[in-house]
Amino acid sequence: MNSSLPATIVCVDCGGECHLLSYEPHDGWRAGDVVAYRCSDCLDRWDLVLADEDLEDRQVSADGST
Repeated sequence: MNSSLPATIVCVDCGGECHLLSYEPHDGWRAGDVVAYRCSDCLDRWDLVLADEDLEDRQVSADGST
């Protein structure tokens, strides 16, 4: 399993960039964990509950896209 989460996500409210606030637990991320992101544009905070799909391995290309 890939335990890393995206460092940024797109803000649902304004389309800006949200940055990860949460630190990865010592035993890694698990489904049901709550992670927080903060938008650098509108300053909204997003608390997201991780699902199994969020933690699945992803193929990442050389340019960093999935």
